[in-house]
Amino acid sequence: MTFRKDELIKIWNHPVTEYLKGKWFFYCLAIFILLAHFFPEFAADDGMIRGQYSIGYGAVACIFLNSGLNNKTKRLMAEIARWRAHVTVILLSFFITSSIVFGFCAAIKKSHNKNIDEWVLIGFLLMAASPTTVASNVMMTSQAGGNDLLCLCEVFIGNMLGAFVTPGVIQLFTDSPLFKYGNPANGSSVRDVYRRVLFQVGLTVFVPLATGQIIQNILPKPTQMYTDFLKRYHIKIGAYMLLLIMFNSFSTAFKQHAFTSVSHACIIFVCFFDLGLYLFFTLICFFAARCYLILLVFTKEPVKGESSWLYYYSYKIFRPFYYNKRDTVCLCYCGPAKTAALGVSLVTSQYGNEKTNLGKMLLPLVLYQAIQVLTASLFIPLFKWWLKDEIEEGQGKPVGDLEMTAMEGSAESSANCEDEIDSEKACTSHEGESFDEDQSSSTEDRSIHASK
Repeated sequence: MTFRKDELIKIWNHPVTEYLKGKWFFYCLAIFILLAHFFPEFAADDGMIRGQYSIGYGAVACIFLNSGLNNKTKRLMAEIARWRAHVTVILLSFFITSSIVFGFCAAIKKSHNKNIDEWVLIGFLLMAASPTTVASNVMMTSQAGGNDLLCLCEVFIGNMLGAFVTPGVIQLFTDSPLFKYGNPANGSSVRDVYRRVLFQVGLTVFVPLATGQIIQNILPKPTQMYTDFLKRYHIKIGAYMLLLIMFNSFSTAFKQHAFTSVSHACIIFVCFFDLGLYLFFTLICFFAARCYLILLVFTKEPVKGESSWLYYYSYKIFRPFYYNKRDTVCLCYCGPAKTAALGVSLVTSQYGNEKTNLGKMLLPLVLYQAIQVLTASLFIPLFKWWLKDEIEEGQGKPVGDLEMTAMEGSAESSANCEDEIDSEKACTSHEGESFDEDQSSSTEDRSIHASK
């Protein structure tokens, strides 16, 4: 049976074929996992290509160099000043998720189930205390239409703090009588963690991002040509580099015999438990970002001189904790995510002398990263649909809830105000406009006034 050229073109452009082509990332990921299984020595840490350096540093640095070239400096600096979002992500990523996992692991330990290895439970504690992932959440947030600049800031801050917070949280949990056997207390190993993580985050996140920003401002035209080239030919550097990071993580896990040192029942349990944790944490992050209680308490915007001082200042402090939709997408990707790029280094540094059980401890983290990437990619069309109304209101640009964005010092409203309004008088001239006009227009005017 032969097909004519026009029939082949019709099949190639069919909606089913388009959908299957859109899932190319999953096919490539499956191929890389198979390669990692049969050739673990190639891309593993201390392997043939020294994966911890060539991929752990090189691939991650490419992602953030590309981000630095594609994002405006003014907007990036405005997002860095958003302390409320940083506090929310830090609490969710380091403390709330890890405390929940500790409770689950304690219950599993108490059940005395022989199919669940005790060192795998230590691996769950390590995974839960790890900082947010370095690459995948930035890529997923951008594709979903969320606030990718805020995500960049959360990645940098979270991984810098992870060098100090993660070992402390692990020490706290393993001081429990249930997990005393997994306490990594060793002064030299903790110092080594600090040194390695700070060095790695500096070289893979801060330096490439700063370099991209410098190039963008010194050579704006070549930078614009570069970004246009990527868009024109649909080149997705973040996705390609993420595949390499996953390749390195699975190669290291296979090299450490993570999948053969425990029973099949334990591996199945880890897969389903990781999936349940990721979904549960995403739900927690969503409700933390869109806490309806805040709307019930602060029903109207206060007017200075008319409202009580308690309500006025409480509104200014707590009302912005109800985030707009774009920021919510960012928080839903950053809060539950756990890094394997730095997490493996954290595990190996703290348990450098515990080579026998190293593979078991890496198992939950490596599988969690694979599950979070697959699940997060499935959330992209859902988040796009949720952001659809804001994209339409912003004439193709997802602008979020402008009033809250302005009160938070958002980059979106700050950039718009600086680009479109030449003087402060022009920016504040909206104050006297009538609020009987279209509600979305008046909300935007108030937000611009608030940002100034």
